[in-house]
Amino acid sequence: MLLYKRNQLATYIGLALSVPLSVFAAEDTPKLSHQLETVLVIGQKVKEELEAEQVKTPGSVTLVDSAEFYQRNVANLGDMLRYVPGVWTASGSTGDSTFFSSRGSNLDATNYDGNGIKLLQDGLPVTAADGNNHNRIVDPLSTRYAVVAHGANALTYGASTLGGAIDFISPTARDTESEVVLNGGSHGQVQGRVTAGVVDGGFDGLLTVESKQWEGYRDHHEQERKGINANAGWQFNDAVKTRLYLTYIENEQELPGVLNKEQFDEDPYQAEASAVSGHYQYNVDSWRIANKTIWDINENSSLTVGISHEKQKLYHPIVDKVMVDFDGSGPNPPFEVFSLLINTEQANSGVTLRYNLHAGDHDLLAGLNYGETTVEGGNYRNDAGRRNGITTLVDNNADSLELFLVDRWQIAPKWKVVYGIQAVDAGREVKNTTVVNSALYNPKADYDSVNPRIGVIHQFSDNTEFFANISRLYEAPTNYELEDDISPDSKPLDAMRGEVIEIGARGSKSLSSNNQWRWDVAFYYGQLQDEILSVDDPTAPGTSLSTNVDDTVHAGIEALLGASFALNDTGSRIEPLLSVTINEFSFDNDSNYGNNELPAAPGYAIKGEILYRNATGFFVGPTFDIVDERYADFKNTYTIDSYALLGLRVGLTQDRWEIYGEARNVTNKEYVGVHTVRDAASVTDAILQAGEPRSFYVGAKFQF
Repeated sequence: MLLYKRNQLATYIGLALSVPLSVFAAEDTPKLSHQLETVLVIGQKVKEELEAEQVKTPGSVTLVDSAEFYQRNVANLGDMLRYVPGVWTASGSTGDSTFFSSRGSNLDATNYDGNGIKLLQDGLPVTAADGNNHNRIVDPLSTRYAVVAHGANALTYGASTLGGAIDFISPTARDTESEVVLNGGSHGQVQGRVTAGVVDGGFDGLLTVESKQWEGYRDHHEQERKGINANAGWQFNDAVKTRLYLTYIENEQELPGVLNKEQFDEDPYQAEASAVSGHYQYNVDSWRIANKTIWDINENSSLTVGISHEKQKLYHPIVDKVMVDFDGSGPNPPFEVFSLLINTEQANSGVTLRYNLHAGDHDLLAGLNYGETTVEGGNYRNDAGRRNGITTLVDNNADSLELFLVDRWQIAPKWKVVYGIQAVDAGREVKNTTVVNSALYNPKADYDSVNPRIGVIHQFSDNTEFFANISRLYEAPTNYELEDDISPDSKPLDAMRGEVIEIGARGSKSLSSNNQWRWDVAFYYGQLQDEILSVDDPTAPGTSLSTNVDDTVHAGIEALLGASFALNDTGSRIEPLLSVTINEFSFDNDSNYGNNELPAAPGYAIKGEILYRNATGFFVGPTFDIVDERYADFKNTYTIDSYALLGLRVGLTQDRWEIYGEARNVTNKEYVGVHTVRDAASVTDAILQAGEPRSFYVGAKFQF
């Protein structure tokens, strides 16, 4: 199947490669003020440090620079990760909610918990201790850089996940100018941010106040968000520095629900009737405080200590009243048998330690992550978005300890061996008490594993390296999955585990003094045992059932290709970019599903752009998306159609300001963005959510 899809891709890629591809270009920079020069130098130093870590990893790691976020519309995580190969993102629910999957993680009915990728801010955890990302996703515009470590390459972050980790690096007053950012456009989108910073000797502080309003492209689709992000740093002396981080977010979103095939064909942007009558919402208030202190012990060693604490209040009407008429046409009215409104408070606490030692040819990194999560509150009956009596008391707990040790050993001038080991110890406990009869549902389990990894990096030339690694994968279930265990009376769910091999290359090459191209390509093949998969529970709408599957295969190709070509001697250039993801996720001789493909992820996804830039800062060019079909069920009986989208970007960048305009889906293609996963789906099942229709956005950034 993978070979067939690669052949199917040949035409598309051939057409794309007939024009040079890249975002990598050298631009002439006018003389800036001393303050701006200082900010740029410090920002470049941070970027160089992140790139140095990237080239010490024998696998796929992608660095995302937020500087280009102000040249296109970035409103959610999917927009941010648009050109990161190997990460499949899709929107269709609402606002900040984005479905995301890395190397085949999160491909089931519990995709709402966002498991499989560990999210961090400045190296400190955002993801809950049980691995879920249900309540909050990091705002992309609050990020200076993001490091996406794919799969087992997240070992240096301690992540025990199938899909890896994303570390969002916050801006500081030392690498970011004070600025005002505005953007808006279709579907009532209006976003605004004001950032102000101060640097005074060893002290610096940065404060950002932001707001977002969005009416949405579907009925019952509105969002309103307000937030504050702040950090302050102190350089006590040449060896010790610390930084305090504060975040507050108030987010209210309406959920439009899902449609069946007939409803989608009639009007893909209508809301599900029960989403309106049940007033489905996803409202989260959260605050977070964190601190990170770095001690440079000497020129060869350093110690980093971090702590974080976050509280999240969730108000989440999600299932409308399910009514049953027990006596047919008799005198008694229909009776409510189920509805659901989740109202809980989640607390996440974390501690991280990092010790780095350079000893001769060895670059050693030892680390510890410890996290605890508690969830308290209840499940209520839902009366049009209002609480209508509590049905279940919730008191869930999770903890996770990840220890890791990595050695980057330079065994020869052009050869580096990278080997390491991770130890995981985790606990999960679900404690749900039914109010009407005090019945306790209390699945709990402990999980532990030791996961080795070894890889090699060959520096083929100054700008080119090849890499390979073999690693063990491990991921314990989330409390959502444990709660939905299909056989709760037997032993609890097992953790997912497996092995993966990966080979690839990254580098750049100058084709002449003014032309160059870059590449970052990886192939991986993993065999998993006990992968946890969930399907909708047909007996209780809005709920799901989880189970372990004996054997599955996760394989794929990730490629990011770019080039920069001079058109003349005055600074005009063509800068195309191509991100290619090829997925082969399947069951492996399963007793129920044979070798069926796993649902939700397309066979391939190609995203790219071809931009013209000149010395005045002007740029313009088309964007494109080509996405393969995918299945909506494990039985492979329901196919979600492939689609192709065309867009356009235009803008002007100057020393202290920049503006942009972006058009998306200019042909107004109707397509499925996100869908629910079933065991065996049919056209009568309500599982579809539309992707974004034709849309236009404009934005501007002004520095002061």
